[in-house]
Amino acid sequence: MPARLALIHNPRSRLNLRDAGAFVAQAKEQFGSLFISPDSRDELASEVRQLAAQDIRFIIVNGGDGTVSDVLSAVLACYPADRLPALAVLPSGNTNLIACDVGCCCRGIAALKRLQDKATAGTLLDAANWRQPVVVSWSDAGRMPVAGMFCGLAAFTRGIELAHNPAILNRYSHDMAVFATVLWAIRRLFQRKTRRAWLDGTPMTLTVDDEMPDERPRFLVLCTGLHRLSRGVWPFWQNHASAGGLAYLDILANPPGLARNLFCVLRGRLPGRLRKSAAYRSGMAAKLRIETHDRLVMDGEELDTGSDGQIWLTQGPRVAFIRA
Repeated sequence: MPARLALIHNPRSRLNLRDAGAFVAQAKEQFGSLFISPDSRDELASEVRQLAAQDIRFIIVNGGDGTVSDVLSAVLACYPADRLPALAVLPSGNTNLIACDVGCCCRGIAALKRLQDKATAGTLLDAANWRQPVVVSWSDAGRMPVAGMFCGLAAFTRGIELAHNPAILNRYSHDMAVFATVLWAIRRLFQRKTRRAWLDGTPMTLTVDDEMPDERPRFLVLCTGLHRLSRGVWPFWQNHASAGGLAYLDILANPPGLARNLFCVLRGRLPGRLRKSAAYRSGMAAKLRIETHDRLVMDGEELDTGSDGQIWLTQGPRVAFIRA
């Protein structure tokens, strides 16, 4: 019997707004009760709980990084840890870093047909890519953990705020919006008041695995479970694919040579001066503990750090991503 697939569709994703009518009509006919288009995270969690009860082993996610993050969070909360479903991503959002990393480039009805054909042939897991998400948790045991693939704080949060500016979002496609945001952020750094505020960093205590806590302001902190980013950007100093774990980048406030070093970091070109500098650090970790009152941005969504300002970034379980 062919594997059963469910489809979680986000009608608010950028590309889905353009072709919702025809796609939704055909998808509903094809998937029936396994076509899901939730209006809220609570509804999504309820629907995923029902998928888990039916032991649905394959879920198609039609949306961007934020939608994939929401589905990952619901899956980790609702499925047994040893029975996690495989995910296929139809890249339809403002940002599609996850789909790009795991090789999911097809969308629309054609992608659904390819996945159904693979289900019939029993080859859905052939050439699957496995990833371990970043799981964010809080001291408040009643707060549901959030899972995603790329997060950051300090200058990253400031940059995302710029990217969400309608002057950028409404004028450019995503790739161009990212480029425009970088240019805008650099321009802001040349303004004395902004430069001082950004370079002075964000008060933060960072603990990597079981190391001693490091209480110093940070200019930038990044963490990811991805193995590559778009356009050749890779600011982490290790080969994630071979080392496993979570890759992180930690840049202290007022780092020396920021103008020349930042572009080296983003392109993964690391001269000796950078590796020797105490202000720049990168590595692999199973968990990071962060104390700050800044906001964390996970796959485009801002998350507060709770009343006590403490969050944990933990390496999640392995999840299979399948391709159409």
